[in-house]
This record gives sequence, C-alpha cells and structure tokens, in this order.
Amino acid sequence: MSEPTEWLIYRGIGEPHDEVPQLPPPPPWRDFGGGRGPGAPDGGDRRLGIPGRVAEEHRPGAEELEMINAALYLRRPLLVTGDPGAGKSTLAHSVARELELGKVLRWPVVSRTTLLDGLYHYDAIARLQDVQIASHAAAGGTPGADAAQSVGSYIRLGPLGTALLPSDRPRVLLIDELDKSDIDLPNDLLNVLEEGEFAIPELERIADRLPDGEADVLDHDGNKVRIKGGRVQCRAFPFVVLTSNGERDFPAPLMRRCIHLELGRPDHKRLASFVKAHLGEEAARASDDLIAHFLERSRTELLATDQLLNAIYLTHAASPAGRDRLADLLIQRLDRPR
Repeated sequence: MSEPTEWLIYRGIGEPHDEVPQLPPPPPWRDFGGGRGPGAPDGGDRRLGIPGRVAEEHRPGAEELEMINAALYLRRPLLVTGDPGAGKSTLAHSVARELELGKVLRWPVVSRTTLLDGLYHYDAIARLQDVQIASHAAAGGTPGADAAQSVGSYIRLGPLGTALLPSDRPRVLLIDELDKSDIDLPNDLLNVLEEGEFAIPELERIADRLPDGEADVLDHDGNKVRIKGGRVQCRAFPFVVLTSNGERDFPAPLMRRCIHLELGRPDHKRLASFVKAHLGEEAARASDDLIAHFLERSRTELLATDQLLNAIYLTHAASPAGRDRLADLLIQRLDRPR
C-alpha cells in the first residue's frame, strides 16, 4: 500500500501547479536575510539569531569549562577537536554571548585558504583602474599624500586581521575546520598567533607619506579603522577557537601554543538542547524517539547533528507518513558510502 503524499510539493506527475507558497517556513538555519523581490510579502524580521539561541542553550561540561577558562587566562588559542555536531563552533558563540564580546568573527577554512586570506585583502586591480581613470581626467601632476592615503581605500581586513585590531576587550575569532587546510597554513599561523601582530606591506611602504603615518581601511565588519605605520598589533589578545574534525594531525609547534580540548559525542540532553534552540521546545519534546535512535546509531556510525536537525524539522513540519523511514533516509552515515 502506498503512503499518503499530501505533504509532497513536487509529485513527479508532470502537471504544473502553483503550490510553492504552501511550503512551511524554512528551517531557521536556512532562512536567509536578503532583500525581497517585487511583490513579495513583508514577513518582518527573518533572521532569528540562531547562533545566539544555540549559544544560550549551550551548557558546557566541567572539563570544557576549565579548558575555556585556561585559554582566556593564558591568552592562548583554544584548539577544539571532535566529531561533526559535537558543539565545537557553538562554544565560540557561547563565550562571546556570555562575556559580551560582540559578534563572532568567523574564518571558514578550505584547502585553498592562505594566511593572507585571514589577515587582509588588497584590491590592486581596482586601484590601478582608478588611477588610470584619474590620470585621464587630470592634466598630469605627481601623486602625493592624497594618492598615497587612498591606498587604504583598497584594503579590507580579514577576520583574523580584524580580531588583532587594538581594543580594550578581546574579540572572539572562530577559525573553523582548520584540518581542511593545506599543509602550510597551521605553520603559517604560528608567528601571528604568537606575536599578536602583522604588517600590511602596501601601507608600510608609504607610511612616511601619510599624515601621522596613518591610513583608514575597512575591517571585516565593514567599519572604517585607522592603521598606523602599516602594522596591526592587538592590545587584548582575541579569544581564538580553532576547530578540527580530526581529519589530520597538526604540527607540534602549533599544538604547544594551543590549549587542546577534545569534545566527546553529545548526549541526549545536549542534543535535545540543540533541537530546542533551533526548532523550539515542542519539536524537542516530540522528537525524543528520534534523538534516542540517533544516539544508538552514532555508537557505531559517524553521524552529524545537522542530519538529526534536518530529519526532525522535516518530520515535524511536514508530518509525513513513514516518519521513521524518512528520518533514516536523511540520517545516513558519513564514514562509509551507502
């Protein structure tokens, strides 16, 4: 006997219909904040502050608390390892929220990421184009302080560079999935994290032509900040969280400069808090059986909390028949192809 298909929007029958507006609201983590198209209804505030809500529900264990505070006291980066969904990224948001350290600066790492990506970006091509346009518009002349000062207009700090700006209170920097980097990045990070400073050569070269040696650039948040002498040096060392899913080992020089925290698999209580933060208390209460089944499977399979959230959202929002079967289709093991 076939299962009811009332929840299906796409039915594969080749007949056009206009039922997309009947979809329930998207999962909060897939609700984007862009502008609306012409004629789109105004739904109010679309961003629900999911990192903040998850951080509010985060309840660290005793060892986690001690290692976080050790990193804060020692002004050392915190290297957090563990399986996907163990709460590694949530930790950074929880610290930022409780200590009122502002928005978390996030630097997602991929295989092509370099140290310079985290520090700053200089748009040399845009500057060259603007200089050429200006030279055609002007009747000659030599570039002076104004031209030199304009170099800062083409520089934007990255998340790491912004975290190292001098301030009385530290920023929180999340360097996410460092284990996905190429072999050089962990070593390249050593000096910057040890010294708490870096140079911007494009500004260093012209510092003597700048008023008081200062130039304005944009930080990662889009705010204008002033750089003196072409160097950025922190006052309060940022709270740096480096996360790793354990896909590779890191060099000993990096390990000895970090406080290392290994997170185990989340238990039923922590998973329930994740679900509550993302989907609300009703969804959490109605999903105890799916959470228990997820935990049982995770004893022998590599699973991610994102998969559980997807399954709970879909089975709760659409309420399809064959709930358990659909959940199993969405929660597929990650350590072996199906």
